[in-house]
Amino acid sequence: MPFCCRGCSRLRPSRRPWAAGWAAPAGTRCRWRLSGLDSLETGVREVDLTLDAAAPAVAGNQEASATCHRLAGISFPWDMTRSLELALLKTFCLPSISGLLQRSGEFEARPRKRYDDTGLMVAELLRHGPDSTAGAAVIERMNRIHAHFAISNDDSLYVLSTFVAEPIRWMARYGWRPLTRLEQDHLFRFWAVVGTRMGIAGIPPSLTELLEWNRRVEVQHFRYTASNQRIADATLAMLLEDWPAPLRPLARRLLMGLLTAPVTDSLGWSEAPSWVQRLVLMALKLRSVLAAALARWRPPGEARFYSDRPTPSYGPRFSLEQLGPPALLARLNTPPSSAPGDGRDPSAGD
Repeated sequence: MPFCCRGCSRLRPSRRPWAAGWAAPAGTRCRWRLSGLDSLETGVREVDLTLDAAAPAVAGNQEASATCHRLAGISFPWDMTRSLELALLKTFCLPSISGLLQRSGEFEARPRKRYDDTGLMVAELLRHGPDSTAGAAVIERMNRIHAHFAISNDDSLYVLSTFVAEPIRWMARYGWRPLTRLEQDHLFRFWAVVGTRMGIAGIPPSLTELLEWNRRVEVQHFRYTASNQRIADATLAMLLEDWPAPLRPLARRLLMGLLTAPVTDSLGWSEAPSWVQRLVLMALKLRSVLAAALARWRPPGEARFYSDRPTPSYGPRFSLEQLGPPALLARLNTPPSSAPGDGRDPSAGD
């Protein structure tokens, strides 16, 4: 009986039909290791994102877009959504971001619309790519929204960095397999292109440098303020609305099991007990094993993006013209050449 993969001491269980002929992709851990069921560690910790010294060749825009389309729509649709939700919560750990959002009132007054708007625009970018007509329209929409607010370049860059770092961390810890180095590089390339077209300056030139910059910001600038907690509490209440009311306290506790101590401290939340963290890790690892098994049984299906599902804000269909703060929609939907008053509003958030 052959071994599972190079460097693995386990034998491949050939009696299991989904394992027949299975071989670990280059650059990934074997199925037994990625399941993590033989060594569940206690406590939420940041995944070590140290990369191999040999970086792949720089990807072209189309190649990177195709990879991100596959990751978000086919390989990891559920995981990508969860990782980007976690990225959203982490942005609230920066007082400069939470303060801007609190002054705007959007996240507290309309958290669901703000969440859906962000999710729909990100999903459409991942579906079509920044070089497509649809992708360019999304970027233009985001630029016109952000032009009304005094958002610092560093805050924009940190948000962009979470769209790269958090999916990589999530897949490494909870996914049915980690992202390969090539997939990580394509994810970086995709969002670097988007960031450049949004006018974000100083984007690190490599994935390694971006991840280092992301970690440095979190270590140096995460700290508690009341605005962090207010925005995070409003967002959490919105996320829990999808659960039946009797289960919401349990769902809240489980969500806390995904967060590291620096995040909970910065948001004014209590860190989950170690047994909750272990339970959440075990549940997500089991889910990853089942997802891997089902993926081998089922033929590949159509891509599924967040924008394919009905949303509470817009129902089964939406248009780009609906996205954005309600007070700005008239100006946002006016052609740029005739739109009055495109100046920034320093009292509002994006």
